[in-house]
Amino acid sequence: MISVTLVGSGNVAHHLANALSNAPNVVLDRWVVRTPSSVLIDINTKFSEKFDEPSSSQIIILAISDDAIADYSASLNQSDALLVHTSGSVNLHHMDKKHRRGVFYPLQTFSKNKPLEFSSIPICIEALQKEDLNLLTALADALGCKSRVISSEQRLALHLAAVFVNNFSNQMYRIAHEITDGARLDFDLLKPLILETAMKVQDLSPYQAQTGPALRKDQKTIKRHLKQLEKENHRLIYELITKSIQQTHGK
Repeated sequence: MISVTLVGSGNVAHHLANALSNAPNVVLDRWVVRTPSSVLIDINTKFSEKFDEPSSSQIIILAISDDAIADYSASLNQSDALLVHTSGSVNLHHMDKKHRRGVFYPLQTFSKNKPLEFSSIPICIEALQKEDLNLLTALADALGCKSRVISSEQRLALHLAAVFVNNFSNQMYRIAHEITDGARLDFDLLKPLILETAMKVQDLSPYQAQTGPALRKDQKTIKRHLKQLEKENHRLIYELITKSIQQTHGK
């Protein structure tokens, strides 16, 4: 049985709390939440507003903002627990060295009100000691997740890549939503295309999956699109992405 204390109340913390509380061979000893009323799920655990008492947990998970990790780890008293954070961009060594330190990074996008299958999420783990890596592997296994040992430098690169495939693509959806709204069209018409685009890269490389006027070097369509775009920043994005596609494919 693996005992865990969870700190944080954001999107990642909510999904982790739900997964930990339902996992076999895992006990969520305590959930430290600054405002317990912000918790949107019903789970059986002890809540604390502050981390102001000794923890008997084997693992303490800091699912808090990146900027708070270093200071928060420094504020905690040294214990026998393994202290880990869930950030994609914070180096393992940014946590106070008085602790046993590690990383338990679930590579996924999280929203409190959007359910997801936690067992489908890859967990990137890192620790300074082999026994701590084994403990984090065991925790990922208990959650039904596949884990992979990844260094802080690799994790930073992975997080950067994730920004492109998730955050930037979501902004593209937002721009597309503005375009369809402007033409009095339903954005839902694009959803099958969005799904097929995501499914295609499960079998093909992004390079192989690329299509469209930039790849074909269809200058008439490209000029027509640029003329349609009313916002200057949308035109700049269109031109930049078009140029990037053509450079990638040698056009």
